[in-house]
Amino acid sequence: MRGMMLAGGAGTRLFPLSRVASKQLQAVYDKPMIYYPLATLMSAGITEIHLISSPADLPIFERVLGDGRQWGVELSYGVQPHPGGIAEAVLIGEEFVRDEPFALVLGDNIFHGPVGLDTEVANFDSGAVIWGYPVDDPQRYGVVEIDNSGSVLSIEEKPQKPLSELAVPGLYVYDGTAVSRAKQLAPSERGELEITDLNMSFLGDGELRAVKLGRDTTWLDSGTHESLLESSNFVASVEEDHGYKVGCLEEVAFKMGFVSGEEVARTIAAMPPSPYRTYCERAILG
Repeated sequence: MRGMMLAGGAGTRLFPLSRVASKQLQAVYDKPMIYYPLATLMSAGITEIHLISSPADLPIFERVLGDGRQWGVELSYGVQPHPGGIAEAVLIGEEFVRDEPFALVLGDNIFHGPVGLDTEVANFDSGAVIWGYPVDDPQRYGVVEIDNSGSVLSIEEKPQKPLSELAVPGLYVYDGTAVSRAKQLAPSERGELEITDLNMSFLGDGELRAVKLGRDTTWLDSGTHESLLESSNFVASVEEDHGYKVGCLEEVAFKMGFVSGEEVARTIAAMPPSPYRTYCERAILG
């Protein structure tokens, strides 16, 4: 299965930080934000990944991430000329998807703990899969209602009276029909192709499932100053308390078998002296 990351948008909620760099290039403690969703895809065994961003930011992503060879993955890039909605990414990545299943993750979503994407990737057949995360204020999010089997009963976008406590985070798995479905969507009032509408298309055909995340999993949407600080504090706390780094791509690549010991050693040797390099040397090379 292939993977896509959407790292577009204007990042207006992070102004004036967003004048310096894309939202998804902002620091979340000790790494660029984009490292974390990339680690999510890699940890599920996905090695062909397409990153979509704006014309201004795409060259920076290419400089930061390269072609992915250092992590044993193949990174390619696509342009979203203007903020056009999450579902527009499916259309932009049409040539990359080639009518085959793919996972889509938003570049400002951070997951820590068991997500189950690896299981869904390994067992996926057809339809679509979304995730549901329990929150205290579901009216701020897209909300999914599911039954005991994981079948989706309803999806609502920022409902006044939510039917469940499950918010829909920015992680999705689709079969190849997602492209043709996205082509049939009409722009919303804000002029964007909404991911909820795409999910509703699958729901209407009885082909949408949801995975309920437990309280042992943390989901962070880092699109505001407050949530960006919360994400940094969370990652710092985990790393300081447990002694391992969250979203260390070199470590993920080595553990997944994407790179050999010799290959990761060369990658680490090319790093400048830094605490990150010191950690990689200790945790990976021993």
